[in-house]
Amino acid sequence: MRELILGGARSGKSRLAEQHAKDSGLDVVYVATAQVRDAEMQQRVAHHQAHRPAHWQVVEAGHNLAQVLQQQAGAGRCVLVDCLTLWLTQLLCDLSEAELRSEVDVLLSVLPTLPGQIILVSNETNMGIVPLGELSRRYCDEAGRLHQQVGALCERVILTVAGMPLIVKGN
Repeated sequence: MRELILGGARSGKSRLAEQHAKDSGLDVVYVATAQVRDAEMQQRVAHHQAHRPAHWQVVEAGHNLAQVLQQQAGAGRCVLVDCLTLWLTQLLCDLSEAELRSEVDVLLSVLPTLPGQIILVSNETNMGIVPLGELSRRYCDEAGRLHQQVGALCERVILTVAGMPLIVKGN
């Protein structure tokens, strides 16, 4: 079972994903994609750390998200990735266009083959006006494409608004 949970900032998407992971009854591996580069991001990471169970295994992923998923996914496991857009931001900032495409393509090819339960969290950023800056527009375009492609591979897609899940695909 693959599940994509989308939502805006502070929409409740991570809380919902964590609840689904707890409800799975499986061993949980939390794959963190955030890179702490400032004090505000450190506070966000600390907030997430404080709210997840201490017995969950935590693995940090950089550009190599697909590889981490292959290593961590298993029949008796739930792998929760938080979040795809932070991972995408790293790719956009750190890699060439060809390297970005390669990492995304590898993720998309690996995702359908993974055993166990996979929960992917991501920020829905494309529900407002088109941003002014070139990098911001590219980010929104890439995130939109990534969400479409990942959503097509998932059995369930949920949009979280005001802490409430709206089922977009699946049950």
